Amino acid sequence: MKRPSLEERIIAARKAGRFAKVPFITAGFPDEERFCRAVVELDANGADIIEIGIPFSDPVADGPVVEDASRRVLEKGMTLHRTLDLLRPLAADLQAGLVFMGYYNPFLQYGLERLADDSAAMGVQGFIVPDLPLEESGPMRKALDARGIDLIALVGPNTGDERMREYAGTARGYVYVVSTLGTTGVRKNLPPEAEHTVGRARNAFRVPVALGFGLSHPDQVRAMADPPDVLVFGSSLLRHLDAGGSAAEYMERWAAV
Repeated sequence: MKRPSLEERIIAARKAGRFAKVPFITAGFPDEERFCRAVVELDANGADIIEIGIPFSDPVADGPVVEDASRRVLEKGMTLHRTLDLLRPLAADLQAGLVFMGYYNPFLQYGLERLADDSAAMGVQGFIVPDLPLEESGPMRKALDARGIDLIALVGPNTGDERMREYAGTARGYVYVVSTLGTTGVRKNLPPEAEHTVGRARNAFRVPVALGFGLSHPDQVRAMADPPDVLVFGSSLLRHLDAGGSAAEYMERWAAV
């Protein structure tokens, strides 16, 4: 049976009158056993897509929570190879889509063709690469396109309308809007420019619009006149897991949206 694409998953959620939900979890965090358990629980408790963070030693777009998670799992020997090994036995039973978010160097070192083959074989449907500009994305895009994997655009408040249209020309899956300039992390309130950026992205792109970087509670988006299609939340989930909570418990707060 053919798995729905990332875009199809999001459209189905919106037709059902709810946001598509995309929890982010760093590979191997807090430890390998709890990471695998969390992935299964996220899948069983409302995740439409699960975003797996590939740890990297220089995570320029990550805030302190994600950066600390990456540091800790790297110290335990977590790698891209090990991430694939951990997810491989789980992937066939997951109902949610899988997206890898990581920096270009580990992907390049692994080998783009090999990465695309191995990822496609276990059902990975998308990649987000924060440090890969559009002009340099050709080789990775070609490798992923050949296996039906989406390379997801990442835009923010400082992305001009013309630049958004350039990204839109090759956009697949969804476009990821970062809520504010800076790094990931829990924020009490979303900045005013977040809704404006969502609106500009909606005008430029023909794929669904996701919003991330700072989401920790549904109340942050309930008041938006032009909300996104997709909610991405990570730092607050990592904090919850690190404190001994379960992914199932965490997902309860998002059940009503």
